[in-house]
Amino acid sequence: MVGRKRRGHRSNGLVLHDIRGPSKTLTEPAAFAEERSCQCRAPHERLTITQARRGTPVDRPVRVYADGIFDLFHSGHARALMQAKNLFPNGYLIVGVCSDELTHKYKGFTVMTEEERYEALRHCRYVDEVMRDAPWTLTPEFLEKHKIDFVAHDDIPYSSAGSEDVYRQIKEAGMFAPTQRTEGISTSDIITRIVRDYDVYARRNLQRGYTAKELNVSFINEKKYRLQNQVDKMKEKVKNVEEKSKHFVYKVEEKSHDLIQKWEEKSREFIGNFLELFGPDGTWKQVFQERSGRMLQALSPRQSPTGSPTRSPTRERSPSPTSRWPFNKTSPPSSPKVASASVSSMSEGDEDEKGGEGLPALERTSRPTASLIRAPSQTSSLQMQVS
Repeated sequence: MVGRKRRGHRSNGLVLHDIRGPSKTLTEPAAFAEERSCQCRAPHERLTITQARRGTPVDRPVRVYADGIFDLFHSGHARALMQAKNLFPNGYLIVGVCSDELTHKYKGFTVMTEEERYEALRHCRYVDEVMRDAPWTLTPEFLEKHKIDFVAHDDIPYSSAGSEDVYRQIKEAGMFAPTQRTEGISTSDIITRIVRDYDVYARRNLQRGYTAKELNVSFINEKKYRLQNQVDKMKEKVKNVEEKSKHFVYKVEEKSHDLIQKWEEKSREFIGNFLELFGPDGTWKQVFQERSGRMLQALSPRQSPTGSPTRSPTRERSPSPTSRWPFNKTSPPSSPKVASASVSSMSEGDEDEKGGEGLPALERTSRPTASLIRAPSQTSSLQMQVS
């Protein structure tokens, strides 16, 4: 029975296929390979590329092997395993991971230990089985033992262990399935970044609580890094203050611009109202003129008409009892001066009687008193004659 294809898609120039096989939960990590871990129920017969691409029965998956160091497991590793998993419709991916001993001997020191690298591979969704302590060079015996059909790797010659290409024999046997590298990402690139920015990462870890001994940093460098961290904090604070001040200034400028614009819009109306109130012909001037006219009218009353007879203000006064004392026989004047004044007043009274015959009796009786008040100079002259 041939496995059916669900859907094909292209990745880095390769046509990759998803198959309908036994469902596996992605929450479970991949299993570790055992000595006899081949799960093929049918007798193992090596497949050709044509047979593998055409499809195989469900109980006879195409066993693909991919090996590597997988230090600092990254997206480039994951994409290579994805391609290896999807090379054939019914594929079973076995990933071999070399131990620290072989890696340090043939390639160099690793950042992650072999146990860490094993666990990283187990949690990749494309991996079906992890083989620990994988060999550096693949032999026919190893391939036969684990019933491997094809070996997946990029087709760039990989020189190591005194060989120009460790996969040369696999390619000659027709068991090599090429994948494509992901440019721009590799373990060497990541290590290069760390080495290039060593001071930055050392300061970062010191700031996070690591000791200088753990980072293998000298005493002087530790103090230098800590000082640089303090300087960076101060710079960050200054930068935040500058940003806040710029934002505040921008708000003030925006508000002032709005106020100026509103003032310009209202200025003409304000000036017009001001001129209407305080201008040459404004309301305030009219009000002031009206009030000043009322005040002048109150201070200077109207004059009497010219045709009416004028009266002395003293005539309007009612006669007082004291003004009749010259005619009171019981109280004679006590001094010659007073007597002379009374005589003069009497004489004036007689003259008034002759000239004012038509006046009422009340006015004739009140004239002597008024004459005394109005003519003090005459009184004084009479007093001098009597003396």
